[in-house]
Amino acid sequence: MATSPTLRPARPADVDAVAGVFHRGWHDAHPGLVPDGLTERRTPESFLERVTRRVAETEETTVAEVDGRIAGFIMVHDDEAEQVYVDRDFRGTGVAALLLTEAERQIAAAGHEVAWLAVVRGNERAQAFYAKQGWVDDGDVDYHVTALGEQFVSPCRRLVKPVL
Repeated sequence: MATSPTLRPARPADVDAVAGVFHRGWHDAHPGLVPDGLTERRTPESFLERVTRRVAETEETTVAEVDGRIAGFIMVHDDEAEQVYVDRDFRGTGVAALLLTEAERQIAAAGHEVAWLAVVRGNERAQAFYAKQGWVDDGDVDYHVTALGEQFVSPCRRLVKPVL
């Protein structure tokens, strides 16, 4: 039986595992919903580079660890819950809700009254999860992303939640 998840800041030793969760999770949810060309640029190496940079430069990445495995992670930047991903093996176990609650806590602790996040249009599973957690759809937002040096605009929904 698995133990309860432990939340902690990501460390350099976690980069490979976090990048793997990120790559698999992104490809589970985004193909067919994002601009042409973006999916092909979301390679394992692109996620590894991004996670390496984020873990080294900031303290904005938090992991959930279960029995020595990275079960999921969040990346928080200012008032945005920028990334919320859970490994396939841990979906439906409560890890996502735990991580999202931690993102909300971090955003509130930084003095923000409202947290926000972007969900690609058409990702119904994620939108339903966030709604269940009390997040409200605030309308369309064009989310600008860079992948392998190329800029893309991804059509998303902006979700918000008061945290203070």
